[in-house]
Amino acid sequence: MDIVVFEDDLVARLHPISLARPTYAITCGAYRLMDWLTLMSPSIRALIRPHLQAIEAVDYPHLNQRAVGSSEADCLVVNSRLVPSYAMVTQLKSLVSQEHASVVRHNDQLAAAWLPAGCGIAPLASRDDLTAFQETLAMVPQRELDLPLLTYPHDVIRFNLETLVSNLEHRLKVGDYREIADGVFAAAGVRLSPHVVTESDEGPIVLEPGATVGPFSLLRGPLSVGANARVNEHAVIKDHVSVGHTTKIGGEVEATVIEPYSNKQHHGFLGHSYVGSWINLGAGTCNSDLKNTYGNVNMQYGDQKTETGMQFVGCIMGDYAKTAINTGIFTGKLIGVCSMLYGFVTTNVPSFVNYAKLFGQVSELPAEVMISTQRRMFLRRNVEQRPCDSQLIRDMFELTRYERQSPDDQMML
Repeated sequence: MDIVVFEDDLVARLHPISLARPTYAITCGAYRLMDWLTLMSPSIRALIRPHLQAIEAVDYPHLNQRAVGSSEADCLVVNSRLVPSYAMVTQLKSLVSQEHASVVRHNDQLAAAWLPAGCGIAPLASRDDLTAFQETLAMVPQRELDLPLLTYPHDVIRFNLETLVSNLEHRLKVGDYREIADGVFAAAGVRLSPHVVTESDEGPIVLEPGATVGPFSLLRGPLSVGANARVNEHAVIKDHVSVGHTTKIGGEVEATVIEPYSNKQHHGFLGHSYVGSWINLGAGTCNSDLKNTYGNVNMQYGDQKTETGMQFVGCIMGDYAKTAINTGIFTGKLIGVCSMLYGFVTTNVPSFVNYAKLFGQVSELPAEVMISTQRRMFLRRNVEQRPCDSQLIRDMFELTRYERQSPDDQMML
């Protein structure tokens, strides 16, 4: 079976978390969509935005090795915004068990299409062909399956809460772990210091290879700690946290997704948030995830205010963002990629800025400054800075230029 995973135009709504990575690589519930699709088939073709294609070629070399474009083989076409979950895989397996072509939609948006060999419908071959492809599917019978899509960034926080337990239970069934305490499962090379308290009544605690946990820490499940991640001493990591590989985590973290290579080493609260890769939170950085009125949080996406239906929403941070010591981030704020924050963050933050509204200034950060910063960060983790990494910074700078030209930001350039 071939799989084609495509990015549609609505990936723009997932800004800024989708800017530096293909949408299929967003972590939610300790999995990415690509992790699940790879388990279903080795033959996958991805149709993504142009500025990410060079990164994809080196980070996902198993993709796009086989041309997909005829109706001679079974093909599953999936939206890259599918929520990555074990339940999703179950639904997709039900879909591909059908003998005839069928389509699944979510809120009138194409979620998946099953095109068995000989059905007469060629798989989607290019993002440019998406409109015509969907018109072709108009007469294909629709299956009523539950395949939700990520629509806005806060959906990652919501679905992380909903899917983490079942996702981790599946991981434990197929992975190589040993139970080192009640509900605590460790892969090879895990090190727990003395005096670590664990609570697994609400879900398992899963520690991936090479993870370490410092003394006098609290781990409360459901919790996933990625490979070679380090939980510092006196940390409190609890209630639906998904920590990526090669991260350093300290202080108090609750109900949050942290992508690989990010640091939150020091004291401070981080709750109901999404943190991209290569982010550093300075000591004392805290975010609010609850309004003083205890009402549901509304998010400001561009010029649109969106109701989340959620009482707890913290911050959503794009890749390469940084905070100074004692930064305070208000409830439900978006932080653009490659931005540096100082003081109180009371509004959404554009990409590539020094944000210091407390001191009366917001100024642009040149792309070359961020490329130099990227090089130094990579060296600290023994990661090679490739030409595609530097080019991604330049591309993101141009793609977000409109954010820094808003008169409401009162930028001092």
